Amino acid sequence: MTRIRSTTILAVRHRNVTAIGGDGQVTLGQIVMKGDAHKIRRLHAGKVVVGFAGSSADAFALLERFEAKLKDFQGSVPRAATELAKEWRLDRALRRLEAMMIAIDRENLLMVSGTGDVIQPTDGIAAIGSGGAYATAAARALVAHSSLGAAEIVKASLNIAGELCIYTNQNIEVEVIE
Repeated sequence: MTRIRSTTILAVRHRNVTAIGGDGQVTLGQIVMKGDAHKIRRLHAGKVVVGFAGSSADAFALLERFEAKLKDFQGSVPRAATELAKEWRLDRALRRLEAMMIAIDRENLLMVSGTGDVIQPTDGIAAIGSGGAYATAAARALVAHSSLGAAEIVKASLNIAGELCIYTNQNIEVEVIE
């Protein structure tokens, strides 16, 4: 069976601003199926932004469950992510999901991994998806050696990832939370 591959999602917290962005490519095997997918969503009245990678159906299932947890815990991103991770590890159907997500709000930047882990990066940079390592490397260099803001770092880093990763394009969408 041909595997759907897609995406690079990058979040950067820099100078008290957090930005998250993603590319628009969806690839089936060696074919680009779509170049303008939207993989960034605002939740909880726009106060939380989520980016997701992996199988589309699995990512949407994960997104819906996270949104429900946000409602249950009054918009607390750490609590919602932790409860989702607990559920992910215990529920047989969830354990089979091939998806990951990054969630941000004003105070938090968290990655929820495909194994149900919740990770808060120490350097304020998190990336998932096929081009995640490229985007992370570019973002770390730009944070250390440029005067760019968070949104500009995300956009530039995703463009670099799009130049290197065949599963990432340069149709980039960025959202900011200040």
